[in-house]
Amino acid sequence: MGPPGAGKGTQAVALAERIHGAHVSTGDIFRENVAKETELGQAAKRYMDAGEYVPDEVTNAMVADRLAQDDAREAFLLDGYPRTLDQVAKLDQILADLGSGLDGVIALTVVEDELIGRLLERAKVSGRSDDTEEVIRHRQEVYRNETAPLLAVYRDRGLLIEVDGMGTPEEVGARIAEALSTRA
Repeated sequence: MGPPGAGKGTQAVALAERIHGAHVSTGDIFRENVAKETELGQAAKRYMDAGEYVPDEVTNAMVADRLAQDDAREAFLLDGYPRTLDQVAKLDQILADLGSGLDGVIALTVVEDELIGRLLERAKVSGRSDDTEEVIRHRQEVYRNETAPLLAVYRDRGLLIEVDGMGTPEEVGARIAEALSTRA
C-alpha cells in the first residue's frame, strides 16, 4: 500500500518474484482492459482519467477471480487493492472463501512533493493520460481520504509493515526485505 507514485508497482513485481507468488495488480488489469477497449476498460478509463477509483463492484469481482487462479493459490501479492474500507471487508470474505489470509501489509511512505515529481516524470516517459499534475494532486487527496484509513485497520490487526519509500528502487527493496526478515 501507499499513495500513488510511492513505488508500489515496482516493489510488488520484485517481491512477488522473491516469494514465488502471483502479482495481482488491479492497475495492470484495468490498463489491459483499456488497451483492449473492452467494456470494462472503457468504464475504468473514465474513472482513471479523472483520478478516481474504479467502482468497488468491478474491482472486487476482478480480484476474486484473479485470486482463485492456480498461480495465486500458494502465494500472492496484492498491488493496488484494497483501496477502501468496503474493499477490506470484501477481501476478508474472498480470502475466507478461498481458505487463505494475509501474512502482512506493506505500506510505503513517501513525502508528497516527491510523489508528484515521480508521477510527472512517469507521465513524460510512459505517456499515461492519467498523470497530469491536476489529476496527480487529486489522486493524492483521494488516497488520503479513502485509502490511508486502511492503514489503521491493518495496524490494529498487527499486519502493517511501514517502510520508507524514499530512495532508489533497490534501496527501498532492501528495506522491504529487511522488514520482512524481522517478521519471519
